[in-house]
Amino acid sequence: MTEKIPREKQNGAYPHDLSVERKSSAGDASTSTAVPNGIARPTAASVLVVCPEMCCYCFEVLIAHLTNSHHSSRSLFLKCFKNDEYPLFVTWKIGREHRLRGCMGTFSAKRLHKGLAEYSITSSTKDSRFPPISTEEISRLECGVSLLTNFERAAHYQDWEIGVHGIQIEFRVSSGYKMATYLPEIAREQGWTKVQTIDSLLRKGGYREHITEEFRRTVCVVRYQSEKCVLSYDEYCRYHRRHRPY
Repeated sequence: MTEKIPREKQNGAYPHDLSVERKSSAGDASTSTAVPNGIARPTAASVLVVCPEMCCYCFEVLIAHLTNSHHSSRSLFLKCFKNDEYPLFVTWKIGREHRLRGCMGTFSAKRLHKGLAEYSITSSTKDSRFPPISTEEISRLECGVSLLTNFERAAHYQDWEIGVHGIQIEFRVSSGYKMATYLPEIAREQGWTKVQTIDSLLRKGGYREHITEEFRRTVCVVRYQSEKCVLSYDEYCRYHRRHRPY
């Protein structure tokens, strides 16, 4: 299971401001030095920003897109969370087996209202690993929203914690530099070690040569944390009824 980033030129830049399953990847982990242009904010004791209404809004946008109906920028769900800037990912899964159906996001901080709307559609229709999501699939979907925080440059390729940090790697090949990322939950869900995670990311990023320990040590790693909320379609329907004006 992988996450995909649109092919935007990164130029080494980092974000400027850096039941329903709703959680932070931080746990009891502490953070330290922020990368340039980033802000490392402790999240262990703070109130979560991510909320179920963000997933509801993503469902609302997707359904409007698939049914060719008008989507209002004055959605009632938008009143439930602030329009702050965050790097973000939107993930769609389907069925009882929670099979990945699409996942895309950005490391550039986006206003939440616009960013969630944009990546609700992008992740569901433009993930090249999958065909676009269809109207018939809506009732079996679940939506996950991840807000990325606490970006830090790792001291070496194993300087991160499984289940706590997502990682973005950058490495050099003959044609230039390549990048790839996994969100915090991926390595834990797959049962990977740190080395296996790095090797998988190298393959994901397009590295086709034999992977040696020497090459792993050349990989630049930025670690980050996330707040994530997951909501099923049935849960969205209940929220929708609750927020519907009478």
